[in-house]
Amino acid sequence: MAIPDYQTLMLPVLRLAAKGEQRVADVTDRVADEFGLGAEGKETLLPSGRQRVLNNRIHWAKFYMSKAGLISSPARGRFVATEEGRKLLATNPDQINVARLMKWPSFREFYKTEREPASDSAEVAFEEKGPKSNTITPEEQIETAYQAVQSALRADLLDCVAQNSPSFFEQLIVDLLVAMGYGGSRKNAAAQLGRSGDGGVDGVINEDRLGLDRVYVQAKRYAKGNTVGRPEVQAFVGSLVGLGATKGVFVTTSTFSPQARDFVQHLSQRVILIDGQSLADLMIEHGVGVRTSRAIEFKRLDEDFFSEDD
Repeated sequence: MAIPDYQTLMLPVLRLAAKGEQRVADVTDRVADEFGLGAEGKETLLPSGRQRVLNNRIHWAKFYMSKAGLISSPARGRFVATEEGRKLLATNPDQINVARLMKWPSFREFYKTEREPASDSAEVAFEEKGPKSNTITPEEQIETAYQAVQSALRADLLDCVAQNSPSFFEQLIVDLLVAMGYGGSRKNAAAQLGRSGDGGVDGVINEDRLGLDRVYVQAKRYAKGNTVGRPEVQAFVGSLVGLGATKGVFVTTSTFSPQARDFVQHLSQRVILIDGQSLADLMIEHGVGVRTSRAIEFKRLDEDFFSEDD
């Protein structure tokens, strides 16, 4: 029997999550038995050979339902049905798919952001209004898939950061700044960052390896949904003024309010605000907390090679 797609897996995964905390590895056998996959079906690998197809699809089913608020993650690697998920199950749905998840505003907003670089036809296809994938070029299809993977990776990175300790977050910022070329070395950077209470900043790090200039850092791990406002940023800027500093970086796992972003645009000091999405992007770009699992090279036709013009 063919392995069910991730949308078909949503309902059975939610039912299992309603019974208590689960892990993807824990539910794989039960889902496989429900669909009569057998050992071969459970062990089938993705083309990359690095992950089982069933595990991958269960992960995506869980991930999309979490964006609709049907599933939450109480601890690293674990998931459970939320009250909203239990309410949905109480209606005895015959299926759960992307079209149904669109009823939740949080999922619609996520889905819109995730698919922004691609054409609307991709979203129509996912809503099962018809096979529209042939209306976009192969390059656009690849980009759509790439953006989906990147979006999921960003979300997973921020979830992992949130589930670790504040000291882990501070060390993560050290690793990221060093990877970006600041501080000279991990050891030197670690010695300078994380000194709480130092004039209202979390730490100071050399902008270059010679220490010719310094950047003051505020690293705050805010809960999801708690926006960092202008007062918090203004307090950080006040600390910079007191220290005679001209450069600062405020990093948060959450977001900044429009007022906070507008405030830093009109300062004599250079203050950079890095929100959760930007933090995840920088981690991906500089290889912090991630690793390359597969590299794909695309070649294009060299028209000059086939030209016989003198």
